[in-house]
Parts: sequence; C-alpha cells; structure tokens
Amino acid sequence: MSILTFTFQILTICGCWPPNSWTSRYKRIMYDVYTVCIVLFINTFMLSQLMDIILNVENTDDFAENFYVTLAMIVSCCKMFSLLKNRSNIAMLVDILMKKPCKPVEPDEIEIRRKFDRLIQTNTLYYATLVELTCAFALATSVFKDYRKNRLPFRAWLPFNYSSPMLFRIAYVHQSISLTAGSVLQIACDSLICGLLMHICSQIEIFECHLRKIVNNSHLLRESVMHHICIFKFAFMVNKKFRSIITVQFVVSMLVVCFNLHQLTQMSINAKYIQIMLYMCCMLTQISFYCWYGNEVKLKSQQLVNNVFEMEWLTLDHNMQKSLLIIMIRGMVPIEFNSAYVISMNLESFVSLLKTSYSAYNILQQMQD
Repeated sequence: MSILTFTFQILTICGCWPPNSWTSRYKRIMYDVYTVCIVLFINTFMLSQLMDIILNVENTDDFAENFYVTLAMIVSCCKMFSLLKNRSNIAMLVDILMKKPCKPVEPDEIEIRRKFDRLIQTNTLYYATLVELTCAFALATSVFKDYRKNRLPFRAWLPFNYSSPMLFRIAYVHQSISLTAGSVLQIACDSLICGLLMHICSQIEIFECHLRKIVNNSHLLRESVMHHICIFKFAFMVNKKFRSIITVQFVVSMLVVCFNLHQLTQMSINAKYIQIMLYMCCMLTQISFYCWYGNEVKLKSQQLVNNVFEMEWLTLDHNMQKSLLIIMIRGMVPIEFNSAYVISMNLESFVSLLKTSYSAYNILQQMQD
C-alpha cells in the first residue's frame, strides 16, 4: 500500500518530485526544466523583494509593506532547496516504511496505517485550502486595487522600467506565479514533514499491536525488538534531515507573528488588514502543526513504557521478560524532535514562541510611544 500519496502529488506540482510514471528520458528532462523554472520564479521574486528593502525602502511604512512577504519567500526558497537536496533521503525514508519490520502485515496493523493516512490527507487538504485561499485573496484584491493603476501586487526592485503595458504585465504575472508556487511549496514541505511525524506515531501503535501478540506467539518477539530499533532510527533520520528547515520555520514564525501584530495595530480594517490576518493564521497553523505532531510523537513514545508494562508479561519466560525490559529501558528516553539542537518541537515551544513574539511586540510598541 502506498503512503503520503496526496503529499507527493503536491510535491510533483511544485517541481520537487518527478512522477513515477515518467520513466522515459525525455519526460525526465521536461520535468527537470519545469523544476528549474519554479526555482527561477521563486528566487527572482525573493531577490527582487530583498533588493527593494535594501535599495528603495525609506520609511517604516515601505518596510512594513514588503517585509512579511519577503520572509515567506525566503522560507519557500529554503524549503525548495531542502526538498531538492533530500530527494534521495525522502525516497529512503518512504522505502523504510514500506518494508519490514515497519510494513504492516496483519489486518489490524494495516487498518492503523490507513487511519493515519486518512488523517494526513485530511490535514493536508484543510491546510492547503487555508494557504491557497490566502494566496487567492491577496491576488484577487490586487487585481481590483493595483492592476488598474499599473501597480504590482507587491513592492519589488526590478532591473528594468515596467511602465510600458507589456513589461508591466510580465512583471505582474511573474509575481502572481511566484507567490502561488511559493505557497504550494510551503504546503508540500510542511505536509511531508508532518506526515512523516504522524507515520512515526502510527509505527508506535503498530509496534504496540504487534507486541501484544507475543503472549501467544513468542516467535514474534525478535521482530518486535527489530521494529522498535527501526522506529528510533527512523525518527532520528527524519529529525536530522529536516532540522535546518524546522529551525528556519521557527525563527520566521516568531518574526512574522511579532511584526504582524505590530502592523495590525497601526491599520484600519480593510482588504490589507484581512490579508495580513489570513497570512498570520497560515503561519500559526503552520508552526502549530510541527509542534502538535512533534508533541504527539513524544507522548506516544513515553506511553509505550506503560503499555508494555500492562502486558501479561508474567506468563512469559525469563528471556522474553529480559527483552521486554530492554525495550522499556530504551523507551524511557522519549523520541523528541528539535530544531537547532535547542528548541524542542512540542506544545510548550509553541506557547513560548507566542510569548516571545508578544514580548517583542510590546518592546516595539514602547519604542514607538
């Protein structure tokens, strides 16, 4: 059975994962060209905004108009390069889940995986809907507000004069496509990482299900021990491969929440206000996904020790009891994801991020007063 199907479809759309059916050389070349185009779109858009901050911004209003979108595009570029760099690692992680000892065999174990797959797909769909609605709202308001006045949707420094109708349309379409591509990249990367976290939770549940059967089938104990080791190795690999992007996400989320809170207090309720509110909702949803499912992995790995202890282990022989004891000792150190080796991915970190952002916002307010 396949896993993360919907997520890999999104990865394909944003140029990070060639379709498995495209096996011919020419189709692969076409997809590589498509990937290069996506990379050029999001990087040129990000650079144009960054150069605008460096060269053109003269006051706080100009800076406020540009800063939060620039941060979003910087994160999109980082996620794009991370996904492209880790293609082989992503394939390896999926391959681990598709082979023994992680592959479910019994009907009850298969149902556990299907349950988590459905949950991953539902969360990805809701998250994609929120992000793309925010993107669509920003572009739609720009069409009615800016396009008729020959203004671009976002501030940018361009190496040419776009006052002519043709060049203006090219620049306008470039920004629209880049923003859309960047939003799809955010969805793809976030849903992939959170999907892998949820599959770690599913593996722990499958392991517990498998472990309960050893009372009547002692030969399953060796497989269970190997499965337990595999789960910890898999979690370590996921954390290692995506630690840098999680760190970037935490830092940017804190900056965005702080900056947008400050900006919202200076604005009246209009289309721009709603756009920033939607953007902040996306950012909070984004980081809450990381923290929530990182916290779920930690709780399930901690609960594992109690679940093993509640088994009918007194009926087992001495060697099997020793094996279960080793599993319990290993399980006493929970699986915990972190960014920059310091910030743990759990609900406490999410609350701390909000507190830090609000503290920084209060400092900005006091400085302004």
